[in-house]
Amino acid sequence: MNIVEPIKSRIEIKKVEVILAQSSARDLLMFVMGTNSGLRISDILSFNIRDVKDKDFITVTEKKTHKRKVFPVNDKLKMLIKNFIQNKNDNEPLFKSRYGRRLDRTRAYRIINMACKQAGIKGKIGTHTLRKTFGYHHYKKFKDIAILQKIFNHYSESTTLRYIGIEQDEINKSYECFVL
Repeated sequence: MNIVEPIKSRIEIKKVEVILAQSSARDLLMFVMGTNSGLRISDILSFNIRDVKDKDFITVTEKKTHKRKVFPVNDKLKMLIKNFIQNKNDNEPLFKSRYGRRLDRTRAYRIINMACKQAGIKGKIGTHTLRKTFGYHHYKKFKDIAILQKIFNHYSESTTLRYIGIEQDEINKSYECFVL
């Protein structure tokens, strides 16, 4: 299994959003949902329209942990959802392929990877990049690793720091600031 990295630059995140907005409202919504919720791609792709329609909070039972998760929907995500689901049936998948089936994680990977490459992002990118990007920026804003640990259902703070790429950043910074 390849280990992917978060997108650490807000400018690069915006570039990816612009690229996705130009090609597909579905793909933009998938990306923004991932970077604003911290959910795994398997959970994002499992949503039906009814799961997100007119919601202030989205509830999901995580496929990997089988734990129930509830998170608030921010205004950016609400707007994208509202615009995307207009005139769609409540029982249909939120993310469908062009053949009408539920979008799969392989296609999601290709979409995210291609958009990131077009945006000039170097590094290891995959579907888990969305979750790690959420974690990285959440930590940078709030500096609360305990909350992030709970959001991700990790057992230790060190796991969460390593997971979002902060641990190595802090080690590097300590070296840069240390001179004898």
